[in-house]
Amino acid sequence: MAQHEVHHHHLGEHEYSYWPLPVGLAVLLVPLTFIAYMVWQKPMLALLFGGVSLVLFVVGIAGWIQEFFSKGHEEGLGMPAMMFFIVSEVVIFGTMFAGFYMARATHADIWHQWVPEGMNLKIPVLLTFILWASSGTIAISEKLFEKGKNALSALFMLLTMFLGGAFMVIHIIEWLHLWHEGFTLSSNMYGTGFYMLTGIHTSHIVVGLLTMVVGLYLLLSGKASEHKGHTYIKAITLYWHFVDIMWLLVASSAYLIGSLA
Repeated sequence: MAQHEVHHHHLGEHEYSYWPLPVGLAVLLVPLTFIAYMVWQKPMLALLFGGVSLVLFVVGIAGWIQEFFSKGHEEGLGMPAMMFFIVSEVVIFGTMFAGFYMARATHADIWHQWVPEGMNLKIPVLLTFILWASSGTIAISEKLFEKGKNALSALFMLLTMFLGGAFMVIHIIEWLHLWHEGFTLSSNMYGTGFYMLTGIHTSHIVVGLLTMVVGLYLLLSGKASEHKGHTYIKAITLYWHFVDIMWLLVASSAYLIGSLA
């Protein structure tokens, strides 16, 4: 009987958390931000919604993480959850690819007219090598963490973040160049598909970098150990490999197949 009461009390400590509330409110404010800007034509209100959303999200996630590493424990479901999440991401990308190739096939006779002269196929090759290198550094970071070398693990994770940041900077510079050439989101079907595919992928780069910021904190603070936090480190490594693999499909579609006359 005593054991049952102790077990019940232990479960009761983790039945609720206040931190999902600000995270949920932050997510709710995201569509309101776009509605305020695009529909209501009120940029200041959109800026307010967006700012509050960002603050609520950061505070909520930070509090949630702190709560878990202070009194929570891993249930062993982290990796299966990440696998289900990646499957859902594959569905999202699959929808984008289907739309792109449908447009490519439907407008095959005039597609060549939409290919911008400023399209440089050397750029995706460079970006591919950068992401390949970042997959290597994040893998090394994970291995070092498993050996208990948190400081070295954090160093290679920081190097991964640097490579991911370089990928984004080069990509954005290329976008600006193509946009200046008249190849915009609304210029034609190729432009729409190109920016949708590369844009959705870059948004995943941003998410990956944000998760690594948390990973750096866990490694350097000593909160990540064999008994707590190892699932998180493994999950962000798996996610980054997924982003790397998906880039090969995005680059071959948006650049190579997309630019073929």
